[in-house]
Amino acid sequence: MNVSITARKFKAHDTLKQFVKDEVSMLKKYNDDILSADVKLSYQNPTNSVKIADITISIPGQILNATDKSEDFKKSVTASVEKLIKQLKTIKSKRTTARVR
Repeated sequence: MNVSITARKFKAHDTLKQFVKDEVSMLKKYNDDILSADVKLSYQNPTNSVKIADITISIPGQILNATDKSEDFKKSVTASVEKLIKQLKTIKSKRTTARVR
């Protein structure tokens, strides 16, 4: 899986980049067909401490997106990954239900 990280209006530290890669790589447990992941990290306002993580993953035939805001990038990334896990589980259950019929 190809993971690209974009930090808007700031320079992301290596520890943050490694954390993001580790979190996104956990998604492989729920779907082996993930082609790429695009992570965008940004601030809502320069004076505001709200940090936004927007993660877009592509699987064959679909593109999934999740965004979350919090006071910390790690919390935002973790919450976005949890949203994507829920979406991947829904897709998997729909596929297995369709096969049963």
